[in-house]
Amino acid sequence: MNAEGKKRSGKGEVRLFQPMTLRGVTVRNRVWLPPMDTYSATAGDGKPTPFHYQHYVSRAMGGFGMIIAEATAVAPEGRISPHDVGLWNDDQIDAWRWIVDGIKQAGATAAIQLNHAGRKGSTGCFGVGYEGRSVPQDAGGWQTVAPSRIAYRGLADPRELSVDEIHGLVGAFKAAAQRAVWAGFEAIEIHAAHGYLISQFLDPLCNERTDEYGGDLMGRMRFLTEVADAIREVIPDTMPLLVRISATDWAAGGWDLDQTVDTACVLKRHGVDLIDVSTGGIIADVTIPVKPNYQVPFSDQVRSRAAVPTTAVGLITKPKQAEKILKAGQADAVEIGRAALRDPYWPLRAAAKLGVPTADAPYQPQYVRGAFSAE
Repeated sequence: MNAEGKKRSGKGEVRLFQPMTLRGVTVRNRVWLPPMDTYSATAGDGKPTPFHYQHYVSRAMGGFGMIIAEATAVAPEGRISPHDVGLWNDDQIDAWRWIVDGIKQAGATAAIQLNHAGRKGSTGCFGVGYEGRSVPQDAGGWQTVAPSRIAYRGLADPRELSVDEIHGLVGAFKAAAQRAVWAGFEAIEIHAAHGYLISQFLDPLCNERTDEYGGDLMGRMRFLTEVADAIREVIPDTMPLLVRISATDWAAGGWDLDQTVDTACVLKRHGVDLIDVSTGGIIADVTIPVKPNYQVPFSDQVRSRAAVPTTAVGLITKPKQAEKILKAGQADAVEIGRAALRDPYWPLRAAAKLGVPTADAPYQPQYVRGAFSAE
């Protein structure tokens, strides 16, 4: 990579492969791997396995700039499924450290998404069964919790959290962030999207509390800002803090773009450096207009109205499509999700497609002789 971090061809500057700096961390390019659940901690102890090493390190070798590890539970009952990964105890640190080291050795930035599933926890997966349903407690499931006793469609009723329990969960996020630092991660993302616990607090259709954690937007936002503050206390000043948020739940009377923008403005004051913009997952039985770039306008609006860096995600599959989003100023980075499951080397293929010279593309030196051609 040259000193200016710019890739040039006859087509001009390629923004997708410019570096991006957040606080004290410079990410080598703007093609990021989003957090995608793999449900593969098959021992049920929250520890990542050799599968996770292969999964994440192969994509780091494939040229992604930032690797954001999947939703990682801050408490056992915060898992989405019994096979989710976690960072709720110190025994899990070493299981992550070798993965982090592999990601960094391949030149990518290692990030992790911290999560509590709330009412969407204790659900089945391919390795457990009960897919789309709650796992019974005698089969390894648990009682779920939420801001209010409102169930997600088809899942068991959650128990409403007390204020003391909410304070305890803020501490759980803080402790997990500290463990992430000890494991060597270079950035942390708070999962406040897709209908998990933090987004349940944010959404007026899920949160009927009348105490300080409910009511108006500032009340519903309180849990998230307290989590952000707690994490900032234990991570280095140079470490970026990201928040993933659903910009809309696609439901009348629920969470929407205006509330997202207002929240992003507040989060900036609480030390958050980037908003990872997604949508949906909060309310079942809604119609989502899924098509290429369908979430990009939300990233664009949050970026411009809140004056905060954003990422865009959602059916971004083609190099020219991704490049166009960045050049139009609709996002600062793009996240390649399902396409990356099909092709761990998507960034290297994209570099060739966009005319980036092989010498400037994020190849491992061992792979240069097999570089993709522009065709």
